[in-house]
Amino acid sequence: MVLLRASKKPVPKRGNPWAPARWVGFLKRVVLHPVRIVPLAYLCMISIGTLLLMLPAARTEDAGGGFMPALFTAVSAVCVTGLITVDTPTFWTPFGHTVILGLIQAGGFGIMSLGTLLALMLRKKIGLHGQLVAQSETHTLNLGDVRGVLFRVARIMLLFEGATAIFLAGRYWIAYQENPLEALWHGVFHAVSAFNNAGFALYSDNLIGFAQDPWIIIPICLALISGGLGFPVLIELRRQGFRFGSWTVHARLTIYGTVALLFLGTLMFAAVEWNRQETLGGFSPGGKLLAAVAGGVFPRTAGFNSIDYAAAASETLFITDILMFIGGGSAGTAGGIKIATFLVLGYSIWNEVRGNGQVNIAHRSISSSVQRQALTVALLGVAAVIIGTLLLLTFTDHTLEKTLFEATSAFGTVGLSAGITAGLPTNAQLVLIVLMFLGRIGTVTVSTALALSLRPRLFRLPEERPIIG
Repeated sequence: MVLLRASKKPVPKRGNPWAPARWVGFLKRVVLHPVRIVPLAYLCMISIGTLLLMLPAARTEDAGGGFMPALFTAVSAVCVTGLITVDTPTFWTPFGHTVILGLIQAGGFGIMSLGTLLALMLRKKIGLHGQLVAQSETHTLNLGDVRGVLFRVARIMLLFEGATAIFLAGRYWIAYQENPLEALWHGVFHAVSAFNNAGFALYSDNLIGFAQDPWIIIPICLALISGGLGFPVLIELRRQGFRFGSWTVHARLTIYGTVALLFLGTLMFAAVEWNRQETLGGFSPGGKLLAAVAGGVFPRTAGFNSIDYAAAASETLFITDILMFIGGGSAGTAGGIKIATFLVLGYSIWNEVRGNGQVNIAHRSISSSVQRQALTVALLGVAAVIIGTLLLLTFTDHTLEKTLFEATSAFGTVGLSAGITAGLPTNAQLVLIVLMFLGRIGTVTVSTALALSLRPRLFRLPEERPIIG
């Protein structure tokens, strides 16, 4: 019998696990991931915006100091929500309004997309990491097309904002006797706020004073809808036009879903509020119709309001909750769980009821991974709204109806309020801040950013079927 002697090869030294180099490498892997860097960029922009709004030059002389108004406004602007705790036109100075406008534009376009675009313009080149960052922000499916997408996004945004600004400025100047510079500034501010679905206004009553003016409401609604469709859909419409057979599944879901929800939202809003003296009762028939259209458009993450939602009926608030939670199109300025997510879940339920093993939409099959992603986004959204509502009920004395409305509005980055946001205590405002942040960067992005590493499972457990229902 031959005995083999054990090898005495030297064991490699592992090194000091607490060495600074190891921690630097660990932080780079965690922080500089293309998906995780997007929420970090939003946090940086919120911090910068908060500091700028805390400057004395940003507040009027009568406005009180404090950290919370600046923080809440910065989060609401960057997350293109529109919820406010102070009166925007009277609390902030023109410098403060300019800061808010810049935050809205940066948040709507996407901070990392904006940074990448600036890098392209200055250096005319971009690295792989930069492309991945921009891809995660713009939801671009083709890595090689990131450059073109960024430029097209910028052109589309400036085109819609410019056209809306000219329309609004002319109306403010001609019909409301504003001087040309003031009319132009109001036109630009509300155009940017509208296309980015932010809902900030330079009037204390928001758009209530223009509720029956189609020359103000209609351009704002068109800008809201355009921004809410999402950049991929706008780019596809530019390429394909209205050749319906050439549209992708995503474009069909988004466009058809938007039309259906706008029609149903307008119809239900009109049915409830048409004769109520607290809202539309005193309007002319044309004014009622216009306000009903706005009532169907604004809950789609817009934030503007042409009626006082504190006086709206309970049915209207509940309908608005549903519209705010669904939101608009993906990869755009709208919030919510998104129309495509909602409709993919609807198709999945319908095919399950019919006993179909495969979900098909427009002669295309939808993979199980897409269905799981839609289910994850929806359930995490439901969880965020439920937890937020419960915390608001705990911290305040308001009813379930109003706290649910505020929580849904914050998560959907809508900005509509039942009249309680300004009077909320600090802890309740922090709840809304978290909901706005989660709603803007997306529940899937949050969950991905929190995951330190992806560990693929190398085995599969035996299957078992629990009893469902």
